[in-house]
Amino acid sequence: MEGTLFPNRPVLPAPAPRLTQQPSKFKPNFLPPQSPPPPPPSFQLDSLLQHLQHLSSVPITTPTLTLVPASKDNSTHFNNSLHSKQKKPSLASDPVVEQDQLDDAKFGFLSDKGKLLLNSIVGSPLHELNGFFNSVEFELLEVDFLSLLKALDLSGNWERALLLFEWGWLHFGSEQNLRLDNQVVELMVRIMGRESQHSIASKLFGLIPVEQYSLDVRAYTTVLHAYARTGKYKRAIVLFGKMNEFGLDPTLVTYNVMLDVYGKMGRSWSRILELLDEMRIKGLEFDEFTCSTVISACGREGMLDEARKFFAELKLNGYKPGTVTYNTMLQALSILKEMEDNNCPLDSVTYNELAATYVRAGFLDQGKAVIDTMTSKGIMPNAITYTTVIDAYGKKSRTEDVINVLCEMKLNGCAPNRATWNTMLVVCSEEGNWKAAESVILDMRSKGFKPNETSYSLMLPCYSKAGNVKGIQVIEKEIYDGHVFSSWILLRTLILSNHKCRHHRGMERAFNKLHKYGYKPDLVVINSMLSMYSRNKMFSKAHEMMHFIYENGLQPNLFTYNCLMDLYVREGECWKAEEILKGIQNSGPEPDVVSYNTVIKGFCRKGLMQEAIRVLSEMTTKGIQPTIVSYNTFLSGYVGMELFDEAIEVIRFMIEHNCRPNELTYKIVVDGYCKAGKHEQAMDFVSKIKEIDISLDDRYVKILGSCIRERMGSVL
Repeated sequence: MEGTLFPNRPVLPAPAPRLTQQPSKFKPNFLPPQSPPPPPPSFQLDSLLQHLQHLSSVPITTPTLTLVPASKDNSTHFNNSLHSKQKKPSLASDPVVEQDQLDDAKFGFLSDKGKLLLNSIVGSPLHELNGFFNSVEFELLEVDFLSLLKALDLSGNWERALLLFEWGWLHFGSEQNLRLDNQVVELMVRIMGRESQHSIASKLFGLIPVEQYSLDVRAYTTVLHAYARTGKYKRAIVLFGKMNEFGLDPTLVTYNVMLDVYGKMGRSWSRILELLDEMRIKGLEFDEFTCSTVISACGREGMLDEARKFFAELKLNGYKPGTVTYNTMLQALSILKEMEDNNCPLDSVTYNELAATYVRAGFLDQGKAVIDTMTSKGIMPNAITYTTVIDAYGKKSRTEDVINVLCEMKLNGCAPNRATWNTMLVVCSEEGNWKAAESVILDMRSKGFKPNETSYSLMLPCYSKAGNVKGIQVIEKEIYDGHVFSSWILLRTLILSNHKCRHHRGMERAFNKLHKYGYKPDLVVINSMLSMYSRNKMFSKAHEMMHFIYENGLQPNLFTYNCLMDLYVREGECWKAEEILKGIQNSGPEPDVVSYNTVIKGFCRKGLMQEAIRVLSEMTTKGIQPTIVSYNTFLSGYVGMELFDEAIEVIRFMIEHNCRPNELTYKIVVDGYCKAGKHEQAMDFVSKIKEIDISLDDRYVKILGSCIRERMGSVL
């Protein structure tokens, strides 16, 4: 394959031979969901990368979670990174902390071995610490882990403390001896809070189940603050709920953090009021942060009346606002009234800002009312005003309102601009209405506006949602003929639109253009190509996409792994598909029902029904319930082996477990009977369907009977 785009196809290790199993009765063991399994001693390399690296000259090494930068550029935080084998420091490494300093009173709590370890850790470069920790694992097991972390922190080496904590959690964080106990976690929370390392703390405690540790209110509040600062509002809300379940009383600081969370998240005014009431009931007095946070939340959502009311109540209750509160109030309140009082004329820019403020806060009709106010005061709304409101209505799928505003715009003599037309295309794209989108393009051209790459990028989803391949090809020709700029986003949209229509040739043409112009595909594009190649059994091309992921340093996600499992299933490699499933169970993204269904499909296609049942049982123990697709897959497996009694048993099982069979369910069985030439048994099955499923429509039973008779006639 020399000279091709992706010359190296990975050679995957062959699994050990397995004994062929006889199909068994459909009796999956549905157990209640298990508690989360303990994390492995280390994060194993992603299964995809294991397979890809099999051919690579780069040796497979053990990854580490890097929270603290291991290089001067300070670029990598909490990423799975591969480290080459390097010379490991030993316990006899040259010290950086002098021995007499270690004997100082502040390090008196350390044992001799602890001091030696501290000395070696401080004297080692950051990027070599993981290897050092691995080399002295038994020594680390013997010392007081908490004391060692404290000593690192006291010596000003919080980064090394964090790396040691990370290594410890990966290696024995969930073992019975619980080396990382509540005090250890609390210490790391305190360190992260003190150093204002909110991003690192957020990622760290997004991985470690912090709610499973009995921490104090201060520690939990620090984690909440980290979540708030990094935009992980939902995680903060869940953790706050857990605190209440644990019986912990939130402090004023805790409540202030949660007010900030709800304020930044938006659309949470009712919850903010509930928190304020809780604070009053508990006798917590509002401070400057409380007041400014609430007022900022009002201003952010355009709730000016609520801000005024809250501010007035504060003063009535004897609170004396400080400078911060007053400044926040000034930022939140509109100055329209002041402008009018001072006879300062309001212009279209002023009203445009007001309309934008309303729609940002979700008050769409109030934003539309601004247009009416402008016209009543003799100020002509411009294209920006109308486009702002049209865009807001479009995002809420209020198509009728969009059309009304556009008509009003034209009646008032305001000519739409390119942004207006593209906004209309957004509305059409959301609904998949390609006919309306074509009308917009024609109207746009008639007004002298030439559609640009943004216009075409919005047209493509209109066609793809309707499965209109010909419409996509018209735009494709415009692009390839050079009539419109071939931007990265346009070519990317072209690939994804062809993927939605399952048009693999169009996908390949767009992908080749993307590569020709030097654009780098993202993971979404690669996943789409991988999915398409797998679905069309173009296995060589699919393996090229897998290799492309590895070569470009992309991080596979669950969709990637599901596509990879599907690829193996279609190649008949069901055991390799299960290897991928096991790999992501241990160290990758959490498998979903698609992941399990794909492996089940692989075993069913090979006739390994007992293995398929085993996977189904494992799926339910993880708390993932089978879908109609799961059961229909088993039906296809049994029917393909002409085990019709077992297939009917699956249908009964479905009904017993509140999964109603669909029309495809019965069609699979009937087609199986007919394919096997057992037309009489098929008719007998159809005649007794109502005994199995009383809810099945009589009309469909008749349709199934007619199909069987037609098949019998064609045979005769």
